[in-house]
Amino acid sequence: MKPSYIIAIGTSAGGMPALVELVSQLPATLPAAVLVVQHLAPDSSGEHLVSRLSMHTRLRCHLAAHGDTLQAGHLYLAPADRHLLVHEGTLLVTRGPRENNYRPAVDALFRSVAVSYGTAVLGVILTGMLHDGTAGLDFIKRCGGRAIVQTPADAEFPSMPYTAMRNVAVDYVVPLSDMAALLQELTSQVPPPPIPIPEDLKAEAAIAERVVGTTEEADHLGERVPMTCPDCGGALWKLEHGNVLRFRCHTGHAFTADALFESSKHALEETLWVALRMMEERKNLLSSMAMRGEGLWSVQQAERLNEIKAHINRLREFLLNGSTGATTASEQEGG
Repeated sequence: MKPSYIIAIGTSAGGMPALVELVSQLPATLPAAVLVVQHLAPDSSGEHLVSRLSMHTRLRCHLAAHGDTLQAGHLYLAPADRHLLVHEGTLLVTRGPRENNYRPAVDALFRSVAVSYGTAVLGVILTGMLHDGTAGLDFIKRCGGRAIVQTPADAEFPSMPYTAMRNVAVDYVVPLSDMAALLQELTSQVPPPPIPIPEDLKAEAAIAERVVGTTEEADHLGERVPMTCPDCGGALWKLEHGNVLRFRCHTGHAFTADALFESSKHALEETLWVALRMMEERKNLLSSMAMRGEGLWSVQQAERLNEIKAHINRLREFLLNGSTGATTASEQEGG
């Protein structure tokens, strides 16, 4: 049966126990299709997660496959290392560019369903770390859908719910125990009248379906900025549509400002560790030179050696104190 609503769920750390609790309360007669992005390690198999969900719900659960037709009362889980999109009632499972360093990405799913189903979308953010899904909820709101967030105090990892609430005009903030009843109540109603879909979201959704875009398309979406994509090294464009500041490159890597900041911290840390290694190698060379030399020349090498030792100690202290350490979320099940 064709669904009247789309329920799109995004979760990360602590996600599987939360999903099990939520779907266990949803009836087989739910007039909605449920699409789920749970952050997974790239080499994970989603089959055991689908089996686990099937044991606790009357919904029919599937690992999403390219070309599947959406049906009410069915749940579709995004496979590992693949984005889950929709187009004209059909699932698209693609290996497109990462968004917020994730594939599958919550933002990619939320944007796709928002453009395709507009006011008939209910976007749900459950427990998780970092920022994926925040921009996606904003996409859903801009297309007339509604945003639902697990109460942060109720979430095992409150970062994703809290970040969404901080940046998006969320419609409902509820504990997990009340969420299924809310979803059943909302899906029992006639969807609100459709509203025009923003052109920038339609353009981004079309690019995601094709997997890669062009610089000309990126120029129409935003302003090119003097920064590079941390994933591919390409130019970045700043996108200021909606309430969430975002950046993307023309190949499709996309980041919220928070996610881009975390990526730049990680890249900086890696660069500094490389610099430390090179300085250690230089120190060893100077030490050998000072030992083999004589007179003034040997004294000069010893002075240079002491100077580089001081730089090494300062840099090592800076790194070990965690001043540049990037916070990363585990991509394992529930991470």
